[in-house]
Amino acid sequence: MAVVIRLARHGAKKRPYYHIVVTDSRNARDSGAILERIGSYDPMAAKDSDKRITINADKAKAWLAKGAKPSDRVYKFMANAGLLAAKAHPVQTKKNQPSEKTQQKLKDREAKLAKAAEEAAAAKAAEEAAKAEAAKPVEAPVEEVVAEPVAEVPVAEEAVVEAPAEVSAE
Repeated sequence: MAVVIRLARHGAKKRPYYHIVVTDSRNARDSGAILERIGSYDPMAAKDSDKRITINADKAKAWLAKGAKPSDRVYKFMANAGLLAAKAHPVQTKKNQPSEKTQQKLKDREAKLAKAAEEAAAAKAAEEAAKAEAAKPVEAPVEEVVAEPVAEVPVAEEAVVEAPAEVSAE
């Protein structure tokens, strides 16, 4: 006979309440043919409530020693209570990852964007350097300024043209 520790549903419609029971694995979930009731689970209670999960540790250990196998949910309850070691989480497969070709395309795109950003930064730095160079005043050496002869510009007398006082109208 395969003995299991599992939940048996009780309670009203839409108000579940479970008994943690030890029974033969061939029995129906809610049949009255149980070997022993070792605890209860009230999913309607607050998560931090002491009344949410109650397990009689001595009875549970005795049935585990006899070879009873807990269901997955009951196993979690017992692991949280410290009666069993927690199961290791399985390693995720790579099915949720993009294919290698897609990953390579993403890496190439990131490299291209990084290179473009570097070139833009270099161009901006070169442009700023050119602006700074253009903003510097051009200073000629003092000797050259003194050495240049000053040319005199002849001033031409302006011819004064008198406008006729009246324009004849015809």
